[in-house]
Amino acid sequence: MKASELPKLLALAADEIIVAIFLVVILPALGIDVPLSAVAAVIGVLLLKDFLIVPFVVRGGLVKRPETGPESLIGHEALVVEDLSPEGVVKVRGEFWRAECLNGTARRGERVKVVDVRGTKVLVERRG
Repeated sequence: MKASELPKLLALAADEIIVAIFLVVILPALGIDVPLSAVAAVIGVLLLKDFLIVPFVVRGGLVKRPETGPESLIGHEALVVEDLSPEGVVKVRGEFWRAECLNGTARRGERVKVVDVRGTKVLVERRG
C-alpha cells in the first residue's frame, strides 16, 4: 500500500469508527443498551461496504487515464520496429508511431515504455 492511499482508507473507515463510538459509548452513557450482536451486525455491514468500495477508490476512482487519443498510450509497452537512436519507430497497441528514446538507444525487437506524447511522436524509455 502506498502512503498516498492511507488518507483514502482512513476516510473510508471513518464511518465505522463514528458508528462504533456512538453504539458502544454514547448510547450506553444515555442509558440505551445496544446488544453486542446488533453492534457487530451494523459494523459488519459497514465493513462489507468498504471492501466493495476500496478497490475502486484505491485504483483512482473517478480519476482515470484517458481511454482514447494519444494520451491513452502513456504507460503502455511498445515494441521497437526501427532502431531508436534516439529516434525511430515503435508499435504500440497495434499502431506504428514515431518515437524518441529518452534514455539512450533501443534496438529493433526491444520492449520500451511510453512515458509521454508530443504531437504525433511518443517519448519512450528503455526498461531496466
